Amino acid sequence: MIEALKDDKIIHDLGGRFKFTALIQHRIRELMEGARPLVERDGRTDFEIAVQEVVEGKINYELEEGHEEV
Repeated sequence: MIEALKDDKIIHDLGGRFKFTALIQHRIRELMEGARPLVERDGRTDFEIAVQEVVEGKINYELEEGHEEV
């Protein structure tokens, strides 16, 4: 799972490390609040689940309406 992040393509596709980190943080918070994982848990932590969801393209970074990217 972490090995997949050694290739910067995923991080580049999301718009950089900051956006990747923000996305992972947001998803971990959702999982901690009871959101269902989009991949099999298989004993993995919320962090591992969030990263796997990003790697598999099940979640991505989208701006909310009314916010502009700078």
